[in-house]
Amino acid sequence: MSALAVATLLAIGGVSATPALAVAAPEVYLPPFTKVALSGYDPVSYFAAGGPTKGDARYATTLKGVEYRFASAENLARFRANPNAYLPQYGGYCAWAVAGGYTAKGDPLAWKIVGGKLYLNYDQNVQKRWAKDIPGNIAKGDRNWPQVLK
Repeated sequence: MSALAVATLLAIGGVSATPALAVAAPEVYLPPFTKVALSGYDPVSYFAAGGPTKGDARYATTLKGVEYRFASAENLARFRANPNAYLPQYGGYCAWAVAGGYTAKGDPLAWKIVGGKLYLNYDQNVQKRWAKDIPGNIAKGDRNWPQVLK
């Protein structure tokens, strides 16, 4: 057997014997190819009468490497004063998924405020399932978070 063939076999064997590395999900759900949370929706706007409003890049801040956008300077100031009051639970991942022990994208238009906290779900259909037992699903999600990221 030629030296090239032996080297090739060793290289292939070495690669196939290497265990796959587990990659943890990021702490905050971000749509692909962006570092802007909530698909650009203003997190403070969820708590206002009109509901979610798209933010403006002129009113933005970064928290732990993630950009959040706001519809106004006032909303930006509210967020900066108390970010935890406005951040979605489970990093913006789907609350139904987290309750089930896994992660899935959160849709910024499939949302609900419960106990003063913002929860997102994958879509409106999943939101309906989650809503059948909100207290139970929140309790499960709280138990599973943040371990589901691993």
